[in-house]
Amino acid sequence: MTLPAYAGRRWVLPGAVVEDLYPRSERPGGRPRRTARDWIVDFTCFLIAVAVGLMAADALDQEVHLSPAWEVADQVVGALSCAAVWLRRRWPVGLAVAMVPVSLVSATAGGAALFSLFTLAVHRPVRYVVWVGGAGFLVQPLYYWLRPEPGMPYLGSVVIGSLLTVTVVGWGLLAGSKRQLLLSLRDRARHAEAEARLRAEQAQRLAREDIAREMHDVLAHRLTLLSVHAGALEFRPDASREEVARAAGVIRESAHEALQDLREIIGVLRAGESDDAGRPQPTLAALDALVAECRAAGMKVTFAGRVTDPDAVPASVGRTAYRIAQEALTNARKHAPGTEVAVSVTGAPGDGLAVSVRNAPPEGEVPHVPGSGQGLIGLTERAVLAGGTLDHGHTRDGGFEVRARLPWG
Repeated sequence: MTLPAYAGRRWVLPGAVVEDLYPRSERPGGRPRRTARDWIVDFTCFLIAVAVGLMAADALDQEVHLSPAWEVADQVVGALSCAAVWLRRRWPVGLAVAMVPVSLVSATAGGAALFSLFTLAVHRPVRYVVWVGGAGFLVQPLYYWLRPEPGMPYLGSVVIGSLLTVTVVGWGLLAGSKRQLLLSLRDRARHAEAEARLRAEQAQRLAREDIAREMHDVLAHRLTLLSVHAGALEFRPDASREEVARAAGVIRESAHEALQDLREIIGVLRAGESDDAGRPQPTLAALDALVAECRAAGMKVTFAGRVTDPDAVPASVGRTAYRIAQEALTNARKHAPGTEVAVSVTGAPGDGLAVSVRNAPPEGEVPHVPGSGQGLIGLTERAVLAGGTLDHGHTRDGGFEVRARLPWG
């Protein structure tokens, strides 16, 4: 992720920040490239360190006890320290540590020592600043005792040097904290963007699962009707004209309903939302039509509906109950053909809605159906999403029962 506000103005950011915001800016060796801002800042620091060194070199003549050899050595060490300012980004800890003994023997290296301490406070944790800064504080009284400032008392020199060190360290810590704040805001934006993408993917996955569950519940019921009647026509060539016509009518009607349901689901996938102009979703009142359709297909179905005020059942609860009964009837048709199926729906406001579909054990050997069990998993998820529970299993007599309990507040 990039920050649009700085996309065209990378030169105003430090190289370390640009490396984190724009990883392509990193050199093959691992060091970030200097931006235009870094070059300007480094050159300014070098000039200030040189200016401080020149002013300190002019004051060396006022030190009476300073030998000419020491004066030359002081200026040479100061010049090398000013040149080392260009290395402060690459080795901030090493340069700051080296400047502690250097500042004890060279007055002209004072500017470079301050900039090294500032860089350490910006780029490294506080514990490094405490150790190196503490060593610098211990060195200052010894330095002013060995080389007192002309015309200034010893205590005043130590206090001014300490205040200058504290100011530089505080400035560096402030700059480092602002840089960390910028990076933390970047991380928050990245995390928020990743969470939003995950939420969108999760919502899309849940929508696809819901559509897949709906397709399974609807099409499995229609296609099993097609399979039953097509098998009857195949294995009973001596059927009467009326039976053939009735089976062909059921096949035609089931195929039409399956195509209609599939067309609606594809329309939802294309539009991204439900089509309000399509057929209404089935509710609890449609159970009578479902049972009648199964009876017309040749199933032995008994239906017991003992629901107080069926019109008051919430639409989502009624739709869930309908889908559970539909899938359970489809499973009974596939796994126990020809057996009697008992459908029971009871409930009242405040007590919840109980749905039970039970079939007798199958007669003879039933061939294995591929994909068995997926529908029951989908029913369990559907019941849980509605706030209820679903249980299923074999009965004592060898049959199978699906039991669901749904909330009805």
